Amino acid sequence: MTVPVAPARQPFAPTTPVTGGVGESPRRPDGTLKVKGEFAYSSDLWAEGMLWGATVRSPHPRARIRSIETTAALAMPGVLAVLTSEDVPGRKTYGLEIPDQPVLAWEDVRYQGEPVALVAADHPETARRAAAKVAVDYQVLDPLVDPEAAMAEGAPPLHPKGNVLRHIRIRHGDQEATADVVVSGEYEVGMQDQAFLGPESGLAVPDGEGGVDLYVSTQWLHVDRDQLAASLDLPPEQVRITLAGVGGAFGAREDLSMQVHACLLALRTGRPVKILYSREESFFGHVHRHPARLRYEHGAGADGRLVYVKAAIVLDGGAYASSSTAVCSNAACFAVGPYEVASATVDCTVVYTDNPPCGAMRGFGAVQTCFAYETQMDRLAAELGMDPVELRLRNAMVPGSRLPTGQAVEGAAPVAELLRRVRAMALPEDRPPGPPDLRSLPGGVSNVTHGEGVRRGVGYAVGLKNIGYSEGFDDYSTAMVRLSVVAGEPQVEVHTAAAEVGQGLVTVQAQIARTELGVERVVVLPADTQVGSAGSSSASRQTWMTGGAVKAACEAVRDRVLELAAAKLGRPAAELALEGGSVVAGDGPGPDPAVEIDLVDPSAAELLPLADLLAEQVVEETREYHHRETKVLDPETGQGEAHVAFAFAAHRAVVDVDTELGLVKVVEIATAQDVGKAINPQAVEGQIEGGIAQGLGLAVMEEIQVADGQVRNPSFTDYLIPTVLDMPPVRLDVLELGHPDSPYGLRGIGEPPTISSTPAIVAAIRAATGRPLPRVPVRPEHIVDVPAPEGD
Repeated sequence: MTVPVAPARQPFAPTTPVTGGVGESPRRPDGTLKVKGEFAYSSDLWAEGMLWGATVRSPHPRARIRSIETTAALAMPGVLAVLTSEDVPGRKTYGLEIPDQPVLAWEDVRYQGEPVALVAADHPETARRAAAKVAVDYQVLDPLVDPEAAMAEGAPPLHPKGNVLRHIRIRHGDQEATADVVVSGEYEVGMQDQAFLGPESGLAVPDGEGGVDLYVSTQWLHVDRDQLAASLDLPPEQVRITLAGVGGAFGAREDLSMQVHACLLALRTGRPVKILYSREESFFGHVHRHPARLRYEHGAGADGRLVYVKAAIVLDGGAYASSSTAVCSNAACFAVGPYEVASATVDCTVVYTDNPPCGAMRGFGAVQTCFAYETQMDRLAAELGMDPVELRLRNAMVPGSRLPTGQAVEGAAPVAELLRRVRAMALPEDRPPGPPDLRSLPGGVSNVTHGEGVRRGVGYAVGLKNIGYSEGFDDYSTAMVRLSVVAGEPQVEVHTAAAEVGQGLVTVQAQIARTELGVERVVVLPADTQVGSAGSSSASRQTWMTGGAVKAACEAVRDRVLELAAAKLGRPAAELALEGGSVVAGDGPGPDPAVEIDLVDPSAAELLPLADLLAEQVVEETREYHHRETKVLDPETGQGEAHVAFAFAAHRAVVDVDTELGLVKVVEIATAQDVGKAINPQAVEGQIEGGIAQGLGLAVMEEIQVADGQVRNPSFTDYLIPTVLDMPPVRLDVLELGHPDSPYGLRGIGEPPTISSTPAIVAAIRAATGRPLPRVPVRPEHIVDVPAPEGD
């Protein structure tokens, strides 16, 4: 069956040359299309004769399914299929780490919005109306929504193995240590949504031979394929996935959403099926950031040196596992922060509840703990009568410092340097005298204040996180690189399965190819499952991992080309290099940016154009890139070399707070971050500013309101995200200290900006108000005492 399909994504071959190698900031080939509104996102997919899919979802957070009646829906004109769990041909569950989530619920529903049935119709409105006619008889049960109650002995089990999904114990140093000064606190982090602007969508096309092609916005093509193949009862090679245009991700596209549903409907009907979630459905269709409750105790000497840290962390995993076990690991490993501590006692538990499922979101466990430990450091500084930055400097990690897991930090650990740089940056000017510009005040042009009761505060925070996957996971990426001559010019094609989710990965792959092969024209092919896995676009790993794979494949291509040139020129390959589309004379295989090519005769450097050398010949190589081995944490002590590398960032926030109305305006954020090597400086700046925006959102506005398992605000009207008017100016200082193990010395950069920006903003609000503020997001009623309504 051949069906014309609107391109999921065209190869990124620019119509005009887009030049620039490693360390430069070339124009993104997708940038102009996105700015002009011409980029094809997954929601734009279309195929001749396609059907529309709709999902029947449970309105209850916990219930038993007595029966499902589909007759009325099937009788509607234009409806071609109604499916339930009985129609799933293979494994009826899926999951990133644990296959515990039903493709379609068949006995129990465990959260509001859980998929129960599917409909395919010839019009989207027909599909929605038919879905409303599917009659599900529920026995409604009381939901278990409190994570600590779910941990308690005697709690009703939500899954066969109980409610505790993972518990991590870390025991480091003297467990009986005592200190001169002790501060304790209890903290809470609300449920944040990734809030990507492009809702879940995709198009499944049956191939007429029992297989299916899926065009979808996702973060991990091969893990999607493997889960789909198991549930569709197909061999993996019959499930082919191509990345469609992705409108943001931030972790929420790691899990399956509509992928398996669209494929089931397409295979049943024999026609292409498109599913496009509404914004409200998107809130139910993907995982969120884990809400957390954190209890901390910090002990220090009179000089401010940390003696011990004790932490008890409870993460609400919601109804299904997703990536909760890894989030739990990160929260535990980084519970102490970027500080040297002789003794640490950490217990971190993630549990099942009947709340919405939680999983990956930018920062991945480190966000929750950073808010708590940085608040503790401010409280400890106040108790000691010390400057909070000085306290952090006194305890800052250095190269060779060990985490509470016993793992040493290799390479740069510039915690003190980052803090000093941020502190040294000029502070924003105070408001000028005279009538204020309303746009500069909390509340803005709503004209709620003219400056009365507005107080300014400054706060600092620093954080760390791992890069890549941990605890023995075989984290790798694959790249195919092909060099040929097209229309008389050398051209490089790069093919990986790495998901471009807006971070600029396509541009980076082209930059690396230009640098390694000295060829300007680079075509990055659409990401799909026809090449080996690239892993997920998450964990700040893709530039390191897929960049490493592209670099390795390019090096293999370069070696072959130089051997061909050596044979033709009659001189050793070691004396040749590639530059400017030609073979040139050099003193080494270059062009590693750290090694300058020393031309033998600059006046006659071009020895042989690649177009003449290759002619009709194609040189192609495929390589995998693996990072060094990691190990699972010891189950009793939490000790182990669990992580590949670490990234650090520091933030300073300046805020104005209307202390009478509880309104906050973030005036400025200053930040310093070690990125190892800025492969694309402009993209680095964009990632840092974007991460800060999400940290700001968690600090003062973003929270999914869940009451008794019911989501109260599934819309961008009631779930607020920062706009351009909320985002402050950012002072940015990027360090390039290099990492010993990575390609070009780079570090991942996407997550650290979110991790410590939140506690810096809240610290600034505390400084302005004097309020303890142990919870994020900070709401007006946390700043201003609001009387409870009568009768409460």
